[in-house]
Amino acid sequence: MYNILFSSAWETMEAFGYDYRHLGAATGMTAVLHTWGQTLVLHPHLHCIVPAGGLTVQGKWRHTKQEGKYLYPQQALSSVFRAKYVEKLRRWIKQENIPVDKTLFKELFRNSWVVDAREPFEKAENVIEYLARYTHKVAISNHRLVSIDNNTIVFRYKDYRDGGQQKIMSLGATDFLQRFCLHILPSGFVRIRHYGILSTRRKTQCLEDARCSLGVAAPQKQPTDWKTIAFKRLGFDPGRCPFCGEGKMVMIEKLAPERGPPKSNFNLIKRDGF
Repeated sequence: MYNILFSSAWETMEAFGYDYRHLGAATGMTAVLHTWGQTLVLHPHLHCIVPAGGLTVQGKWRHTKQEGKYLYPQQALSSVFRAKYVEKLRRWIKQENIPVDKTLFKELFRNSWVVDAREPFEKAENVIEYLARYTHKVAISNHRLVSIDNNTIVFRYKDYRDGGQQKIMSLGATDFLQRFCLHILPSGFVRIRHYGILSTRRKTQCLEDARCSLGVAAPQKQPTDWKTIAFKRLGFDPGRCPFCGEGKMVMIEKLAPERGPPKSNFNLIKRDGF
């Protein structure tokens, strides 16, 4: 289901990008899967970053036709995304031979689907700050927990239907764990994906073409070791002795990682004479 969500979103953005009525160029997308709401209920959706333009066949950058106000019409995006998602869902259900109510697909088309398109970011730092909210967080962080007592978990949440008011919710331990476990993804599942001109295979050449077309110089890479990053960002000096707080740690030897013996799936058979 999550894979259908990703592919439907990208096919929608790609179709609008190639459409000359909207852009007429190859675009890209970075998408992050977000599955939880403030009360830990299952609410799968994607947060997507899309360039405000794209590369033409000639390798030239083409800006959005809406003077930067928006990329594509929100209502049109919603309709196309819904159609693509439902079609993929229909095929998947048929392929897996899953019994469903005949009214399911009619109900899916009964209401409008929400595609929340926001205004462009002002600078690159805002893009990083936005993505950081969803790329390295879990369903609930420790600072939202109020108390854990008598098999009951109490936590804070924002009620967006009530103007974002801070409220308190109390759940039994079993209910809390059931909600939390809904957001544990399958092993190996990729929840951050890049598409189009931002994909791993194409981004090096595409970004170079975009910079050349826009007359923008490539940023200079500044190699920095992890110790410097820890000191600047965390205020922690990993080279300082943790006991006296004054002396410096000196590396004596670096131990190479050792690989354990391979696991064998063969059954040993005892034979006569062995």
